[in-house]
Formats: sequence, C-alpha cells, structure tokens
Amino acid sequence: MTNALLEDLKWRGLTYQMTDEEGMEKLLDEGKVALYCGVDPTADSMHIGHIVPLLTLRRFQLHGHQPILLIGGATGMIGDPSGRSEERQLQTVEQIDQNVLGLKAQMERIFDFTSENGAKLVNNKDWIGAMSVIEFLRDFGKNIGINYMLAKDTVASRLEGGISFTEFSYMLIQAIDFNHLYKNFGVRIQVGGSDQWGNITTGLEMIRKMQNEEAKAYGITIPLVTKADGTKFGKSASGSVWLDAKKTSPYEFYQFWINTADADVTKYMKIFTFLSREEIEAFEITVQEEPHLRKAQKALAEEMTRMIHGQDALDQAIRITEALFSGNLKALSAEEMKDAFKDVPSVEMAKENQNIVDLLVEANISSSKRQAREDVTNGAISVNGEKVTDLEFVVGAESRLDDAFCIIRRGKKKYHMVRFN
Repeated sequence: MTNALLEDLKWRGLTYQMTDEEGMEKLLDEGKVALYCGVDPTADSMHIGHIVPLLTLRRFQLHGHQPILLIGGATGMIGDPSGRSEERQLQTVEQIDQNVLGLKAQMERIFDFTSENGAKLVNNKDWIGAMSVIEFLRDFGKNIGINYMLAKDTVASRLEGGISFTEFSYMLIQAIDFNHLYKNFGVRIQVGGSDQWGNITTGLEMIRKMQNEEAKAYGITIPLVTKADGTKFGKSASGSVWLDAKKTSPYEFYQFWINTADADVTKYMKIFTFLSREEIEAFEITVQEEPHLRKAQKALAEEMTRMIHGQDALDQAIRITEALFSGNLKALSAEEMKDAFKDVPSVEMAKENQNIVDLLVEANISSSKRQAREDVTNGAISVNGEKVTDLEFVVGAESRLDDAFCIIRRGKKKYHMVRFN
C-alpha cells in the first residue's frame, strides 16, 4: 500500500525524482523521520520560488516527521553553480550573516518549532567554518572522485564556459552537510529542487563511504514550478515576488496570487497551500463552472498571504483591494494608498497650492486645459477618492496625504500619483 504522504505529494505534483521510492516508503511507514532542506542566504529574503521545497518539508512535518532547516552560512559564501551559466558575485561575511537572520524569521512563519516534532534550525557555518583545509581534503575530498563530480549536470554544463574550483567544490561541501546531519541529527532524507539532484546524490555517496555500506539515506526532488503559458513563475510586473514585506508588500503579494490564470490556479493550490484534496477539487469545479467569480484565486491569495504575512496583513490587503474595486479610496489610510498606488504613473511637483485644471495639465493627466476643464465639469476627476467638479478647486495642504502625495483618478480606472517635494 502506498504511503499516504507520498501519495499526496504525487497528487500535488511535488515529486520529480526519488533515489529509492520503495526504501523511502518503508522508512516513512516505520515512524518519525528527520529530514532536511537547505537554503543559501544569497539575499536577506526568499522569494516564492524558493519556498516550494520548504512547504514540502512542512507537509512531512504535518504527517509527524521532523524538519531540519539548514541555512547555508558556509555554502552561501561559495555559491551553488546549479542552474547558472556564470560565477556568482561573492558576498561579505557580514552581509551573509545579516541574510541568515532574514531567512530565519521567514522560516519561523512556515514551520512549527515547538511541538514534539518541532523544526530545528541549523547553520552549516557551525561545522564547515571550523574545518581546516587539510581536514576537508583528507576526511572528505578523498571519498568523492573527480570523474564522479564531472559527470554531474551542474558541473558538466559549466565546463565549456569555465567553473572555478570554488564553485566546483560546492557539491562536496553540501555532501558534508548531509553526512553531518545524518550522523548528528539522524537525518535520513534530503528534499530539494530538481536542480539539486547532483548535490543530493553526492551526499548519499558521502554517507555511504563515511558511515557504512548499510547506511540508509534518501533523496527526493521537486519539479520546477512553471506557468501554463510557458512564462517564468514567480515574477510580477515589478519583479520577483519576495516574502519580505518591505520588498513585496502584503497587498502586492495578495495581488500576485489573485491574478493567477485559470489554467494555473488549481496547480498552484496543490503546490503552495495546505488545503485538502477535497477542498482543492471543489475549487477546481468552480474554475470550470463559474470562472468569473474567481473563488479559487481568492482562496489561493488568502491562504498564501495569511501564511507568509499573517491575518492582519491579509485583512489590509483585502481592504485595499475592495476599496480600489469600488473606487471608495476614503476607506484607506495614507499608508495604504501609498502601497496600493506604488506602481501607477507618478509625477513630482512643487509643494504649493495649485488650481485643479493647471495641475491636471502639468501632471500630464489631461492633455490640455480645455480637456482638463471638461474632465472636471463632467465629474471624471477625483482627488483622494473625492469627486471634484469645481473648476476653482485648489489642490493644497489638505489634499496632500502625509504632506507628500495625492491620488488623482481620471475616468473609472486611470490613477495617477502626484508626489510633492
């Protein structure tokens, strides 16, 4: 009988390669298993493409297993060659240490750290950082052959263009991690993206050589997430979708998910949410029968925003969304307006009182004074959600939100931000 967890992972499209499915299934059926996934601190925040292996690890935790979360304070100094055509720019030790703190805070939102099978956070700098070159070469380098490493896709694909010894050694260091966690934390499974297959299998080889022939450890990789139209997943109009609220606000994060295409929404619900199979299949029916209601997209956006940013941030994102849909901007605070209109056309103007007609022309919102007067008298202009029909209306201090900007709407959906300096 297939293990219920593995069956669920397959249904969700989360299994790409497994080193020994039968052995892994037997191991999982025997009781609690420790397993790990690593993330290198190449930035102070993860983006949504990074979290698929972590969410998969969380699924193991919900089935009673223990996640070991490895942040690569050491490997982050080296740079993983996987999926790259050129060398990484090395970061300072101080920057990497700062990045570690950012990733730690984000992992604490996803995992349970307090229960009997609570997650453990480890940093490979603690064991790699103290290792001498001689130890590295004698104790570990001796166990993995050059031909074995050259055959790995991550290295083979870089040989023609060139790869430094630093990045060439990355898989060896990751193999040391797997061996260390196997020996000291009882880790038996490594989870990673599809580009990590070579690194994972090298770790299994290291365990086999250093522990004994009977050592049983396994690897599982997850397919790359793609869009139905073939474009890259995880990008919005303004760039990568980050977990850090300062880089991608909760409102922008919510909007990314709610704008998911019908062709992708069921797939993303399976991969990213912890909704049950029955719930997801029910939403799949709504996509087919009443797509205009976008129930599945709303559920996806709510689940993801709540998990990463919390209920208060989700409530705010929904409030901004509803205010924009209804045109009732008065329901928003100045900070919420700034967030909501971050990407609309904007213009800088002097901080002085100005007639509405003159401002519309100077800000290129209306094409001419004549057009501006028509727009105002026809009720097509709103300032901060308030309709303006008086040609003598003055945009002054009372119109400046936070004494810094105002939002002008022309027509039903054309918004502009005027910034005052």
